[in-house]
Amino acid sequence: MQLQDYLARLSQLQRQHWPAGHASEPVYPLGQRPLTAYLRHWADTTPHKTAIAFYGHQTSFAELDEQADRFAALLLAQGVKPGDRVAVYMPNCPQFHIAFFGILRAGAIHCPVSPMAVGLELEYQLKDCGASVMVSFDQLLPAVRQVQSNTDLRLLISTSLSELCPAQPPIQVPDLLLAPKLPVTDNLDLLSELPNYSPRRDLHEPELDTIAALNYTGGTTGLPKGCIHTHGDMLYTCASFVPAALGLDSERVSLNFMPEFWIAGENAGLLFPAFTGTTLVLLARWDALAFMQAVQHYQVKHTGLLVDSAAEILDHPRVGEFDFSSLQITSCVSFIKKLTPEYRRRWRELTGCTLFETSFGMTETHTCDTFTAGLQDDDFDLKSAPTFVGLPVPGTEFKICSFETGELLPLGEEGELCLRSPSLLKGYWNKPEASADALKDGWLHTGDSGVITEQGFIRYLGRRKEMLKVNGMSVFPSELEALLGQHPQLLASAVIGRPDEKKGEIPVAFVVAKPGSGLDANSLTNWCKEAMAVYKIPEFRLVESLPMTATGKVKKNELKALL
Repeated sequence: MQLQDYLARLSQLQRQHWPAGHASEPVYPLGQRPLTAYLRHWADTTPHKTAIAFYGHQTSFAELDEQADRFAALLLAQGVKPGDRVAVYMPNCPQFHIAFFGILRAGAIHCPVSPMAVGLELEYQLKDCGASVMVSFDQLLPAVRQVQSNTDLRLLISTSLSELCPAQPPIQVPDLLLAPKLPVTDNLDLLSELPNYSPRRDLHEPELDTIAALNYTGGTTGLPKGCIHTHGDMLYTCASFVPAALGLDSERVSLNFMPEFWIAGENAGLLFPAFTGTTLVLLARWDALAFMQAVQHYQVKHTGLLVDSAAEILDHPRVGEFDFSSLQITSCVSFIKKLTPEYRRRWRELTGCTLFETSFGMTETHTCDTFTAGLQDDDFDLKSAPTFVGLPVPGTEFKICSFETGELLPLGEEGELCLRSPSLLKGYWNKPEASADALKDGWLHTGDSGVITEQGFIRYLGRRKEMLKVNGMSVFPSELEALLGQHPQLLASAVIGRPDEKKGEIPVAFVVAKPGSGLDANSLTNWCKEAMAVYKIPEFRLVESLPMTATGKVKKNELKALL
C-alpha cells in the first residue's frame, strides 16, 4: 500500500473509534499566536485571577505578565539579543515561570537544565547550548561556579524560594522553601532587580517559526542532544492535546508537581495553564501529604500523576483525612508501576474520577502525541494488548516501518514506530548528522518498537534503543559511558541495566581500569557524585576486558549474562 492510501485508511479507522465529545481537530481559542500572547490576553481580561498558587503564595495573571515583561527588559538591558540562549537551572517555582515567559518575550531561547545535573553533566549542556546567561536557584550556584570558567556564561541571575514561603503556609512545604537565602555576590538577585526595569510592552510578538527552546534529551550515541522547538511547537502541543484529552475550561484548577525542566512538566506547568487561562497549583516536588492537602485546600479539578504517586496516596496512612471530591480529571504515567484495573478501581472509589494514561510522547515531538481519554469504558484501554497508548492527537500521524528496510508494514505488524507532527523538532542543536538520522522525509524514526492495530489504535512495545528508566527518569547508557570516558584512570566502560523492584531499573557499569590505578567501586562512585545526577550513578563491576565484536562494538548481551 502506498503511504498516502495507508494514512487515509488509518485516518478513517481512527475517526470511527474517536471518543464522543473529544475534539478531533486542533483548537486555537485565541488564534494561532505564541503563548506569550495568550498570557497577555489572560492578564488583560482576568488580571486578578490567580495564575500560580505556590504553598500559599499567590501570583495573579497580571503580576506574572508584568514580571515576565520586566524580566525581558532586564535581559535586553544586559545585552541579551534575539536567539541568545538563556539557561534556567531551578526546581518548580513561580520564578521559573517569570524566567520562561521573559526569555521568550525577549526573543531569546529557553534552555532548561535539570537541577539534579552537576559537574560534567552541567558543564556539557551549558557548553553545548552556548548559554551566556543563567537563571539559577541560589542553592545551586556553587555547582554553577565550579564549571562557569569552562562555559560561555557571563551573567548569573539567582533567586531564593524562601522569599515566597508564607509565614503560615496552608500545606506542608519542602526543604527547598526553608533554605535561607544565600548572599548575593557575583550574581544579580532576580526578585530584587525586577522593580528596576519598566515592563516592555513594546516588544514584537515572536513569530511561530522562531526558535523558543532547546529541550535536551539523551540518546544512544553520545551525550544529550538539544531538541530545537519553536513557539509554534509549543502552541500546537496545547491546541492538539488539551481540547482532545482534557477539554477547554478556563475555570479549571490544575495541579502540577512534575519537574518543569522536563518536557512533560513544561507542558503541564508552563504551557497548558497559559493556553487555557487556568489556575495552576504548583508543587516544588512530589510529596504525597502536600499533594493531598493541596487538592483539598485549592479544590483541584485536574492533575497528572505517576502511577507510583497514585499508589502512594492510595496506601497513605492519612488518606482518609482528606476530601478528593473536587477532582474531575486525573491522568497518569506508567513508569515503574503500571496502571491496572485494580488501581483504577481504588482510585475511583477514593476520588470519584477515572485514572487514565496521559499519552505517548518524546522530547523530540514535544510529547503528548497520543491520548487515551474517553477510551476507558469497561476498561477497554487496559484490556487491550499492552502497551495501549490510544489514538494520535489531532494533526499527528503515525506509521510502522521495517527496522531493516524502512518499508511500510501492514496494520497489526510490529516494527519501528515513526511519526510526524507540527511539533516535531526542527533538528538537534549543532548536530546535523544526528538530525538527518532521526528525521527522514518529515518523519521522526523513533528507533522504538510499536504496532498500529487493525482498528487504528497505537501500541508502544518497548525501547529498541538502550534507554533505561530509573525511578521514572530516563537514563541513557551511552551518556553514562561518555561521562565515564572522562575519568582519567578508566580505559573503557559499558553500561547496561538490571531490573530492580523499587527503582524499575538500575544502571550497571562494567569498567576497565588502567593497570596499577588502584581504582575500586567506591572511588568510582565518589567520582560520579561530582559528575552526574545521583539517580544516574551506576553500580560498578571492574573487569579485565570487555567482550568485543570484530568491528569494535561491545557485546552487551554477554555482559547481561555476567549480571
